[in-house]
Amino acid sequence: MAEKGVKVVGMWASPFVARVEMALRLKGVAYEYISEDLANKSETLLRYNPVTKKVPVLVHDGKPMAESDVIVEYIDECNAAIYPVFTTAIGEGQAKLVHEAQQCLKTLQKALEGKKFFGGDAVGYLDIIVGWYARWLPIIEELSGTSIVTDEELPLMKAWFDRILAVNVLKETLSPKDKLLPLNKVRREQLLSA
Repeated sequence: MAEKGVKVVGMWASPFVARVEMALRLKGVAYEYISEDLANKSETLLRYNPVTKKVPVLVHDGKPMAESDVIVEYIDECNAAIYPVFTTAIGEGQAKLVHEAQQCLKTLQKALEGKKFFGGDAVGYLDIIVGWYARWLPIIEELSGTSIVTDEELPLMKAWFDRILAVNVLKETLSPKDKLLPLNKVRREQLLSA
């Protein structure tokens, strides 16, 4: 029988585990906490995170996920405001969803005020965490027939998209638009027909 529910494999003194627990509690997600002795790592930890053997590990319906940043993004998903635009047919309240996505992104945009990148004059940590938006949001807009990041609504984000994609290392790392577009067109059609 497949595992169900949410578990956190953690250690009481870890700020990274605390980060995951904060996100879960703020979202009202019930979870089982599995306390780990890092000096004597359990079979549970080794099974769920055999590569780094570190905490925290989030286990959702038997599927493990490591690294607190990844876990918190999974739990929180500012993407939750953007994803419905992708999965909703044109006209089905899409304008409201676009507005909600824009409001979420305006909060993020505030951190760009007076800066080229979230990290200042150079690419920083947050730029890397959300840098994929620069490639994916225009694809979501194109496929859904919407405009989320515009010069009028989100001028700093729009300019940041251009700067992110002008950094060759980042641009080369992101999946190419010409491959993402047809892949996600099919995916959107599947989601709309489900």
